[in-house]
Amino acid sequence: MLEILLLIVSVLIIAVVLLQGNKSTDGGQIITGGNEALFQNMKERGFELFISRFTLALGILFFIISLILFIK
Repeated sequence: MLEILLLIVSVLIIAVVLLQGNKSTDGGQIITGGNEALFQNMKERGFELFISRFTLALGILFFIISLILFIK
């Protein structure tokens, strides 16, 4: 039962990570020095905040299920 739940959580994590916004351009601008807003506090809002928190929750759930299966 836990193995199936772990598989479902794994697929959900993959799907949610693919839904997240592309932040690779921000990383590239760090090297070139073209990002003036690098150290500004940018808050996530709406759907982006939900996806971020959902990813965190799924990651914690994945970790807990993996530990339970390892101890078993």
